[in-house]
Formats: sequence, structure tokens, C-alpha cells
Amino acid sequence: MAITDDVLVVGGGIAACTAALSAAETGARVRLLAHKTSTLRQASGLVDVLGYADGDGPFSDPFAGLDSLPDDHPYHVVGEDGIRDGLRLFDEAVGDAYRGGHTDTNALVVTHGGTVKPTARYPESVASGLASASGDMLLVGFEGLTDFDAPVAADHLSAAGVPFDVRGVTVPFPKSFRSDAKVTRFAKALDRDEEVSGKTVRSVLAEAVTAELDGETRVGFPAMLGDDHGEEVRDELAGRLGVPVFEVPTGPPSLLGLKLEDALFDALDEAGVRISTGNPAVGYEATDGRIETVYVDQKSRQTPYEADQIVLATGGLVGKGLDSDRESVTEPVFGCHVPHPEDRYEWSETEAFGDHAFARFGVVLDDELRPVAEDGESHFENLRAAGGVVGGADVAREKSASGVSLATGAVAGRLAGEEASQ
Repeated sequence: MAITDDVLVVGGGIAACTAALSAAETGARVRLLAHKTSTLRQASGLVDVLGYADGDGPFSDPFAGLDSLPDDHPYHVVGEDGIRDGLRLFDEAVGDAYRGGHTDTNALVVTHGGTVKPTARYPESVASGLASASGDMLLVGFEGLTDFDAPVAADHLSAAGVPFDVRGVTVPFPKSFRSDAKVTRFAKALDRDEEVSGKTVRSVLAEAVTAELDGETRVGFPAMLGDDHGEEVRDELAGRLGVPVFEVPTGPPSLLGLKLEDALFDALDEAGVRISTGNPAVGYEATDGRIETVYVDQKSRQTPYEADQIVLATGGLVGKGLDSDRESVTEPVFGCHVPHPEDRYEWSETEAFGDHAFARFGVVLDDELRPVAEDGESHFENLRAAGGVVGGADVAREKSASGVSLATGAVAGRLAGEEASQ
């Protein structure tokens, strides 16, 4: 027997979570069908809406740049109201763990590479390190951790002309771990305040950093200052150092991304969304232009899921929501049309940071967020799409990835939920 719901969301990232939350708000019975861990744990944990467009930026107000985006950009499909609705759902899901919800102004967040990134929402643990805040800055890295070189990051920030002095140092972490230890191991050591030669990890770390302070009024660490008790860790370190402490978002594996994933899935649980994980959607059955059944592969056995409405939110090329080879680009679950040049050499530019066509690959939406075929007609009347699988946005250059996911997820989920409830 098929598992039946009103709305089935296929995917597990920020777009899928937002679509499921939005659909649940309509009163629909919603299921999230996630194949694997989302790319959130590979991301910085920052939530961008729009930082740059058409060579302009960084934008202090992300909404001010919307008119500069291409006509086929997803933001033009959902409109400003869709973007704001996605941000509302996000703010409600994460609560006090994030800041930025009180303003339309982008915050300028220091990154682990020593750049300044315009972002709309950022973890509370990052707040004291904003580039727009006053106060000289000391960045602290740890020996053996190669994903954050504090002296290099400080040099880059200085070269970028930040309005404060910034210096970077590298110190040993109070405890030694295996060379392949994950960032969560360091965070747990700080969570538990583990013993080190009769002292504790937090106290030894504070002593090492105190010896390096030279008048700086805030101290930044890579984002690993505790997992379950991060606020407690930061408060104790700040008290011992006598200055505010903040986290610098780092690359994968990202503890801030993991925390964001946990917060979103907690919100799904609270909203009553049913969650099925670990198995990929591999096929479907359709009748008269409507998807009737989605099949999931469970140990080589196909399990059927049925729903009145479907939302496709499987991600882009990085998340494997799109497949590509030397000949073509395809959407593998429902076979939706993905426009792309026939000549593969036109997919990219010679410059590494050029305007690459592949960056905008994805399905094309109608005004109801339904993927359309080459003739402009929707593939299925009960299928909508959201997030990275949608084309038209160069999210890396625009700094818009999370915003596109939130906005399209919010609108696709709401439309699906409302239609299922009719």
C-alpha cells in the first residue's frame, strides 16, 4: 500500500524544509522525503538574500538590487513578498539563534578566508565580529586545523580596508586529537570543559589567548566553540578574556551548518511534518498530466508514496538534484526540462570566476512555480520546484543561495498546501 499525504516534498535542504513548513501552515498533511544529509552541513550557516547583481554591490539593502537581476531570475517569479515570506518562516524556525530579522540591511560578516560577506541572517555567535562593528580584532586559529589560517585571514581583512586593526595568531588547542578528528570533537571538548593536566580546556585556552592580546577589544575563533553549550562556552571565554568573543564561519564540515540543519528539522517536527530519510526517489507514475505516485528505492525495492501535490527541492548540480555528463544536463527524478547550450564548451568561461552558464542551469518555472517543458507548458499540474534545482540565478556570484531557497520554498509550499486543501 502506498504511503499517502497531501503534500510530498522531495529533498532535504533549506528549500525543502521551507517548502514543508510553508505547506504545513495551510493545514495540509505534509511529508518530507530526504535521500541523504543535506548540503547545509557543508555551508557556512549564513543566510544570504542578495549581495551583488550585474556588477553592482555589495548591497546594504538586498531588496534594492532586485531590479538589476535578469528577467528569468527566480526572485522575479516569487516577488518581494515571496522573499519576505521565506525569511519569516526562517526567523520563526530558528528563533533567537539568529540575528538580522529586525532590519532589511545586510550585515557584513567576516569569513574564514578574510573577506567580508553581505548577509541577511547570521548566527548569534557571529554578532560581535561584524565588520561594521567598531573595535580592534584578534583572530585566533589552532595548530593543525588547516581550514582557518588566522594570520592570513587578518592580512586579507587589513588589505580589504576594514575600519579597525586586525591581527591573527595561531595557538595550540589545549587537547591533542587524531589528525582526522572532526570539528565536532573540538566542540565537544569545549562543551564538556574536559580536563587537561589538572586544568580545564576552557581555562587553558583562555590563558593562551590572554597572552596574545595586545589591546584588541574582541576575539574571533573558528566556529567550533561548543555544540550543545556554545553560548556557555563563549560567555566563559569572554569573561576570562575580558572582551567579547565571536565565531568566524568556516568551510566544511561546518558546525554552524549542522546547527542550522538541526534547528530546521526541529521546526519540522514541531509543525507536524512527517520525515522519511535515507532513500532516494527514483521514479514516478503519472496520469492525465498529474503525478500519482513517487517511488523510493529501499534496498532495491521500490516503495510508493502518494500525494495530491509534489514539491521538487533536490538541489542543483552540487546537491545532485541535477545530473550532467559531456552531452547534457538532466533533472533525474521527474525528467523536467533543463535548458543548456548544446555545445559543452559554452557551459563555462575561461576565467575561473567568470560568468559561467552552468551556474544558472536548472528547471524553468511558470508563475505558479511549476517546471515547464521546452514548449513552455508545465510538465505536471501538481508538481512545483524550489531551491537549487531552479535555474536562472548565479547564486555564488550574487550571494543569494539561501534567499532563493527560502523564497521559492515558501511560495511553492504554500501553493501546494492551498491546492491540496481545496
